[in-house]
Amino acid sequence: MNIVCLDMEGVLVPEIWIAFAEASGIPELRRTTRDEPDYNKLMKWRLGILKEHGLGLREIQETIAKIDPLPGAKAFLDELRSITQVIILSDTFEQFAKPLMEKLGWPTIFCNTLEVAENGEITGYKMRVEQSKLTTVKALQSIGYETIASGDSYNDLGMIQASKAGFLFKSTEKIKADHPELPAYEEFDDLLAAVKAAL
Repeated sequence: MNIVCLDMEGVLVPEIWIAFAEASGIPELRRTTRDEPDYNKLMKWRLGILKEHGLGLREIQETIAKIDPLPGAKAFLDELRSITQVIILSDTFEQFAKPLMEKLGWPTIFCNTLEVAENGEITGYKMRVEQSKLTTVKALQSIGYETIASGDSYNDLGMIQASKAGFLFKSTEKIKADHPELPAYEEFDDLLAAVKAAL
């Protein structure tokens, strides 16, 4: 019994924070988990910048409403879901993910949640569990699933390395160079073929 675990941002949809950095004109917000391995450090830094500029959930959701999945992502996901179970494991937040899940045909996603004040200020965030992607993959394995995983960033490496097959997808040159043992793909057709071969 197999289950495929996919990262969301950078793999199926563009990076939300990069899109918001462009929309808000705050270039520092372009920093993502491709650049910073410590997710808590990254999120606290982001929340500080939002507070400094008086920006909240509404402004970010307005940007997300304009984001479309990467070309070919929905067809890839539809075909994958027709042959095996798929879960998207993301360090994003429920308040960000919903409109994107609608555009992808409502796949299952496990993610985190934001703490939002009445005025819309994002005051904090609640992670499901520590190392959520790796922990989830291990939990799936503990109930009899074999996992196949793919992602693009530092926070995906744990689930990729712990799975029976794992692939980098649209990753950075640095991550690819640091992990030459991991097959790396740039096109959905190639990733689909690799996943099918591993099933």
